Amino acid sequence: MQNILIIIHAAPYGSERCLSALRLASALAGSDQKPEVRIFLMSDATVLGLPNQIDGTGNGLQGMVEQLVAQDVDIRLCRTCAQARGLSDLPLIPGLAIGTLVELAEATLAADKVITF
Repeated sequence: MQNILIIIHAAPYGSERCLSALRLASALAGSDQKPEVRIFLMSDATVLGLPNQIDGTGNGLQGMVEQLVAQDVDIRLCRTCAQARGLSDLPLIPGLAIGTLVELAEATLAADKVITF
């Protein structure tokens, strides 16, 4: 089984990069090959962990995130990035967690492929 790590830096607003990352993650998680897919949100992408975020085209992203969680995709927010944006004490979309740089390093070393957006 392949292990794929997707790192998202792009904010859920202003461009379609975050949306593209979620679409790819969904396609990978739903593929017949059943790879292990992990997502790590960094920088402004950490805002995606909050309910009711909207992408650059006006689409709601929470449903996509919830679908990924239902497909057992591990989604974590960078703790330092979340703290810098005042998000660490806010409620997240259920199933998401705050992660650490050590966890990202471990996920990177375990990954067969690392994709960044």
